[in-house]
Amino acid sequence: MSLTWSETLLERAAEVRLAVFDVDGVMTDGRITYASDGSELKSFHSRDGLGLKALMRHGIEVAVITARQSNLVERRMAELGIERVLQGRNDKSSALDELMLACGVGLEQTAYAGDDLVDWPAMRRCGLKCVPADAAAFLRERADHVCSLPGGRGAVREICELILAGHGRLESWQESFV
Repeated sequence: MSLTWSETLLERAAEVRLAVFDVDGVMTDGRITYASDGSELKSFHSRDGLGLKALMRHGIEVAVITARQSNLVERRMAELGIERVLQGRNDKSSALDELMLACGVGLEQTAYAGDDLVDWPAMRRCGLKCVPADAAAFLRERADHVCSLPGGRGAVREICELILAGHGRLESWQESFV
């Protein structure tokens, strides 16, 4: 599927130096599954991972803020090389401030991808606000970009490609695999 974005959206994406992602509902489909032994299960989409790696390879800092605490998130982010992982953070706005300070970026240089109301206090402040197709209606109505795909099913990859396109690097990244 080939996506086209407005010039205004691409201009916002071109400013991004820090891309922040929620986990449950953005990197996963939002379901929390427990096995009979009490362990938690999560599914991450491999194509999303490739997109996140592409952002990092092209100089975009990638970070995660999640209200929950999960060893599975820690493991997946380590596999991807994402070092800035803030878990157990209900106050996502203050967590965002910490990340921006650590990365030396401002709000206009920050993209945020979330799917539910707990994300809005941080997301509303950012220069680029993205949500999966199945995000809460409140966020879909206020986002700069509503993905064509749901959380855990390619939305993260779509956001990564939008940011790469804004930086003029999407086609060269895609062609690097040919």
